[in-house]
Amino acid sequence: MARHRVGHGSRPFAAPGRPPRPHAEEQPMSALALSVVLSFVSAVAYAGGAIVQEQVALSSSGAQQYAPLRRPGWWAAVGLNGLGAVLHVVALAYGPLSLVQPLGALTIVFALPMAALFVGRRAGATAWRGALMATLGLAGLLALVGASGAQSLDGSQRVAAAVGTVAAVVTLMVAARAVHRHPAVRSILLATASGVAFGMSSVFTKTVAVDWTGGVSAADLPSLAVIGVLATAGMLLSQASYRGAGLAAPLATLTVVNPVVAAAVGITMFGETFRYGTTGTALALSCGVVAAGGLILLTTERLAREHEAAAGAVTADTGAVPVAADEPAVAKAVGRQADDPAELLLAELTVPEDVTLPVTVPAAAAGPDAADPAAVPLMPYAPFYGGPYVPVPAPDRHLARVRS
Repeated sequence: MARHRVGHGSRPFAAPGRPPRPHAEEQPMSALALSVVLSFVSAVAYAGGAIVQEQVALSSSGAQQYAPLRRPGWWAAVGLNGLGAVLHVVALAYGPLSLVQPLGALTIVFALPMAALFVGRRAGATAWRGALMATLGLAGLLALVGASGAQSLDGSQRVAAAVGTVAAVVTLMVAARAVHRHPAVRSILLATASGVAFGMSSVFTKTVAVDWTGGVSAADLPSLAVIGVLATAGMLLSQASYRGAGLAAPLATLTVVNPVVAAAVGITMFGETFRYGTTGTALALSCGVVAAGGLILLTTERLAREHEAAAGAVTADTGAVPVAADEPAVAKAVGRQADDPAELLLAELTVPEDVTLPVTVPAAAAGPDAADPAAVPLMPYAPFYGGPYVPVPAPDRHLARVRS
């Protein structure tokens, strides 16, 4: 007797104890989707690490601004950054470089709402515009960089790359030291140095990975040492860059400089090129300009905040109370008398409150109509082009004449 299996559609019921084989379209998640999810989680981890670093920097001083080793929060930031790096490498194993690398730029976009949610630091409209410009420019630039074959650096190229990196990092640190009175500029310089260190550590990592395809060799120990030094320097410099400069500007600078340096070395030393020939090169340059414009917006926004804070500190120290003037009227007056220094001075005049001076008038020698000194009112100070003006009491014309 022949045995028949009852079918349902195009898929028969399997024998008892044998689970049916799933179709290809029933896989829970494709490799491409997995790489996208890992890239998103990696960006969130990087953003969380940056927020923790910025909070640690706010409460650190002296030598601790570079390496607060006794702060548990700093080690948590190190762990988050390490987690982001591991997830990024795993995402590269499942997805193409042209997709995973641009998604790493989302760290800037994730960091701003996360900072507002967890630490109450809200970003203004200018900061959001700068962050979006930096993200879009970086994503476009990385998407246009073409991949090349497996290629490593020879001994002389490795020495030149290491020496050039150290020179660039030291120069940026010296420049940051010279402008320590301007926290925003100092932060950008330190973040740039951190990005250079991280980017070149990626270059040496790729070199060692290519060398290890033919087997692990002890000749790569100097390169491994360079990777450790550059990664440590990048972490310490990034920690110092968050002190006194907020979150958005140093994070955006680090996020942009790191892959740009790696891509530049890839183009000059590994034979990588931009996609689509001349058109791709022009588009890449345009994306670089957009990313640079975003960084400039973030920097100027931070400089404006520093200027407002300095002006508020000066007002608090002097005790002056600004006059609540009608802004349209002041603007109209300034526009009408743009060439008159007196009008400009009066428009921004700060007047002390409730300052009066008692003025007494001596009584007449005789006469029934002599003025009472107590009846003379208090004469207030009045502003006269920024300085106090004390009116002089005039004699009373109705005093009785003294007859001889």
